[in-house]
Amino acid sequence: MSGDFSGETAAFYARFRRGYPAAFTGLLARALGLGPADVVADVGCGTGQLTLPLAGQVRAVAGMDPEPDMLALARQAAADEGVRNVAWVLGTDRDLRALGALLGTRGLAAVTMANAIHLTSGADLFAAARGVLRPGGAIAVIANGTPLWQQPAPWSVAVRHALEEWLDVRLASCCGTDAASREGYQAAMLAAGFTGVHETSFDYTARLTVEGLIGGLYSAMPGRLLPPPAQRAAFDTHIRNAIGDGGEFAEQVHVAALIGYSPPSRPEYS
Repeated sequence: MSGDFSGETAAFYARFRRGYPAAFTGLLARALGLGPADVVADVGCGTGQLTLPLAGQVRAVAGMDPEPDMLALARQAAADEGVRNVAWVLGTDRDLRALGALLGTRGLAAVTMANAIHLTSGADLFAAARGVLRPGGAIAVIANGTPLWQQPAPWSVAVRHALEEWLDVRLASCCGTDAASREGYQAAMLAAGFTGVHETSFDYTARLTVEGLIGGLYSAMPGRLLPPPAQRAAFDTHIRNAIGDGGEFAEQVHVAALIGYSPPSRPEYS
């Protein structure tokens, strides 16, 4: 994975990115077969939105991310919540093999990746995960809703048009949350040798304020696209003019986990 999500973007990510309902994290833990003796790697963990609730389900979690600023904020969030069973690791999916070497023959119970697979190669991720998962272990690729600018609601369509005008670019990507991308990940997961591949999901309605919406947009912008401080007021006004400042918006959130299982015997490192 790569990307410039340091500094202010990381701070916006920590503050404004939606977390996960307890009902979903419980559903995910059951689907992955996790228990209190297990160790999990959360790859592309960001500021810990999934890592921290996962930590309550298992013995330990390795939260991995390539951005030191993300990890610093995740570490602070863990301290604030009293979570002590997470190791924060500067790295990407390419470092899973080194993590697996530390675990030896025990292997990981699960590898998770949420909202980050579009920044890496699915084939490489799945190959690396196969090498570190214990027999019967699982991988989960999670889409925590659709990007704020790619939803069918009128306010989201207005946001997309406003962003395209501001950035002077057409926004077509759904950051790996669209059906075609998910089908591609499923095919790559099967090609890597995972079995029982299926998707489990959870739907709910969230209330989104204008401030939360704009903050969410900032959290998705790499440094090269983030409006400089002197332009923030103009950007905020641009978005507000597009959607109106009518209080809260209803967001239909579809959280989906694409899950596959490692076969009874896993490959050894070459």
